[in-house]
Amino acid sequence: MASELVTAWRPRVPGVAEVFHAHFVDHAYPLHVHDAWTLLIVDDGAIRFDLDRHHRGAAGAASVTILPPDVPHDGRAATHHGFRKRVVYLDAAVLPPSLSGAAVDRPGFDDVVLRLRIHQLHQALHRPGDELEAESRLALIRSRLREHLDRHYLGEDAVPQPRRLADGLRDLLDARTATGITLKEAGALLGSHPGHLVRAFTTAFGLPPHRYLMSRRIEQARRLLLAGRRPADVAAEVGFHDQAHLHRHFRRHVGATPGAYAAQGGVPNRLPSM
Repeated sequence: MASELVTAWRPRVPGVAEVFHAHFVDHAYPLHVHDAWTLLIVDDGAIRFDLDRHHRGAAGAASVTILPPDVPHDGRAATHHGFRKRVVYLDAAVLPPSLSGAAVDRPGFDDVVLRLRIHQLHQALHRPGDELEAESRLALIRSRLREHLDRHYLGEDAVPQPRRLADGLRDLLDARTATGITLKEAGALLGSHPGHLVRAFTTAFGLPPHRYLMSRRIEQARRLLLAGRRPADVAAEVGFHDQAHLHRHFRRHVGATPGAYAAQGGVPNRLPSM
């Protein structure tokens, strides 16, 4: 097995500077700094690192590590077979700079819910076209990180009029089903933080914004396919990244591929004779 395997990319998701997946056995990071928050989970093995001259480590199925910007740290394997990790580098503005000290004092914590949300974020970031889902998951992750790092943090639920915000976001999603809208842009238009928008919308309508938008796109795709439109054209018209993106979500929602669905041409099967 190769001792070094690295995959990195920059998704089109506000707040995410880079995604980095790696398997290292022999590689050791020298002392360095990042200009972003480092959100790290370890999938196998364990890591030792020094952060601001303090000895730390990361391992375990529930463990989450957050390293602040501009604070020196290194890194190396703590097991003979190395480690596999997934990292999301978050723009410095995602968390207040005042939380850097708390992250230095306690960069790691066990939180099964947060770990699952980060895993789901990585899954969404790996799928082109699912940027709204990734942004929604990041908003909830940001809120939970603040709960860990800021003992005075009350959460976005303190923002008033959640139903008004939910209705406003639904109107925006309905108006921009094909072009889409980021939570950051919606928050600016509605005067709310993205994290509160996600919570308010989910509470009001029983599903998160990205699933609502996907349902609307699937609904429009069904009508166009039954009208005889080609799946590739439908994918572009209703807002999917490409035909493969439409295929994946359409089959999940409808139980048939877009091609098979379109082949029916709106003609029902003949009813059995009585």
